[in-house]
Amino acid sequence: MTSSSNGGNPRESTRILVVRNDKVGDFMLAWPALACLKAAAPTLHVCVLVPTYTAPLARLCPWVDEVILDPGADAGRDAQRSLLERLRAGRFAALLTLYSTPRIGWLGWRAGIPLRLAPATKWAQLFYNHRVTQRRSRSTRPEYVYNVELADALLLALGMAPAARPEPPYWPLPAGTATAQRALLGQELGIDTTRPWVYLHAGSGGSAVNLTPGQYAELARLIDERAGEGRPIWVMTAGPGEEATAGELRNRLVGDGLEAVVLPPRKGLGDFAMALAAADLLIAGSTGPLHIAGCLDRPTAGFYPARRSATPLRWQTCNSESRRLAFSPPTGAAESDMATIDLDAAASVISDLVRRREEATSES
Repeated sequence: MTSSSNGGNPRESTRILVVRNDKVGDFMLAWPALACLKAAAPTLHVCVLVPTYTAPLARLCPWVDEVILDPGADAGRDAQRSLLERLRAGRFAALLTLYSTPRIGWLGWRAGIPLRLAPATKWAQLFYNHRVTQRRSRSTRPEYVYNVELADALLLALGMAPAARPEPPYWPLPAGTATAQRALLGQELGIDTTRPWVYLHAGSGGSAVNLTPGQYAELARLIDERAGEGRPIWVMTAGPGEEATAGELRNRLVGDGLEAVVLPPRKGLGDFAMALAAADLLIAGSTGPLHIAGCLDRPTAGFYPARRSATPLRWQTCNSESRRLAFSPPTGAAESDMATIDLDAAASVISDLVRRREEATSES
């Protein structure tokens, strides 16, 4: 996209760089903050620094004007120098780091970005001249709310008043997009588009403690038992390297008398995200797909470990409150003891959500 100068009215031409350069789920939880920046100053030029694997999502984000690829901390000297030169040439008025690391702080300082704002954590804060104390380790608020607070602080530092916070969806799609996706997938998979579609993502990408495939199979069976005439079609999704697990889980569900299919590999992460837009519900651990679905305001049911840094509150999806469910081990259980989750109780609550979605669809 076309770059703009920092001269003139700052509300019309201020260029800012926002950094969230870790995992997919973390990046999706930055979208509410990006939406807040654009709500306050629609002509603000928002550039994001992201790794290659989240770049397809960044390019689809309606709140982003420009994408710069981060080669990562392990990249060679030439790649690091090239990134520094790109940031210097960008003439950014401000840097907003949503997750502070010494490397990014030092990079922003060397690039000569005059306003540099980040959470007041770790020694990386020495490179920033605006810091916000959040104490995220206490996990008292959702991650996306922490990000929004930082966006508001940046606006104030730029002399701009924060606007009323946008409501979900934080990834609004053009009218008819989800319906068109559903029609295409229905034809591709050979499944009935009028029945509820429940997506089940059993993988974790190695980033989160999750239910076992056996637990997911039992959960699906319990939900199906309660569905009555509104029995869902189960759509198995998978990340790279998880395809075999998805296939095995699909076979297990079919063996239990459920109707289940595997979503074939998509044409990249952006295409995978569009496939999620067709779901009536996504069930998963606290993973990237769960947070993509949340950003799209699709109904979600997430399973979280008991660890304080990974609680259902801290990593809450950013969809509407009525469209999200969260489950974790009971108080006192070991942080990774997902076997203690009451699957029968979870299935009962999830079934109610599926039923409400089906009734709403029928009425419309």
